[in-house]
Amino acid sequence: MKDLKTAKLGKCACGKTKDPNGNCDGSHAEGRKKNSKKVISALMAIAFAFFSFQSFAKSVDGVVKVKDAKIIWKGFKVTGAHEGLIDLDSGTLEFKDGELVGGAFNVDMNSLTCTDLSGQYRSKLEGHLKSSDFFDTENHKESILKITKVTKADNSSYNIEADLTIKGISEKIEFVSSIYGNKATSSMKIDRTKYGIEYGSGSIFKSLGDKMIYDEFELIIDLNY
Repeated sequence: MKDLKTAKLGKCACGKTKDPNGNCDGSHAEGRKKNSKKVISALMAIAFAFFSFQSFAKSVDGVVKVKDAKIIWKGFKVTGAHEGLIDLDSGTLEFKDGELVGGAFNVDMNSLTCTDLSGQYRSKLEGHLKSSDFFDTENHKESILKITKVTKADNSSYNIEADLTIKGISEKIEFVSSIYGNKATSSMKIDRTKYGIEYGSGSIFKSLGDKMIYDEFELIIDLNY
């Protein structure tokens, strides 16, 4: 005597049956249920990701504090180069509708260190850079950068104009910043002579020979917020 469930379902062309008589046992329907559950789960995951992104985009609107930063400086001379680190004392980025529109940063000049030298050579260079020949950190403990204009360049890059203050002197600079998620990266070249730092400058002193130090130094900045 046939099973009542099998008899009720009858024969089926699905080919998915364990019944020797070829009667449908409904197993293909169970498969469809499982597939439907997978599709629903996938759609829910996509929806969650979308709304999470929306929430993130909204969360960066307004002024956000920079949590940490890595600032690398590089100085160049005829006979080589030196580089090191300097600390961000405080910093903010300002967003509107998920786009960068402004920001301001204070740099601790006394935190300046050299990373490509060691021992007395490192101490000597760090002391000289902090002296009145260069950044005079005893009298000018902070340098300040304030963004004054932002123009969108592409999906992740911005052309930025800012006022940079070093040793109490403010000058306009321009640079490009890229933003990915909660990270912002920038690279800028700064002419130190515009801030009264003329020591070893070939554009000021014409007979320095291989003791000449180039006017421009570079900052490479990685921010997290």
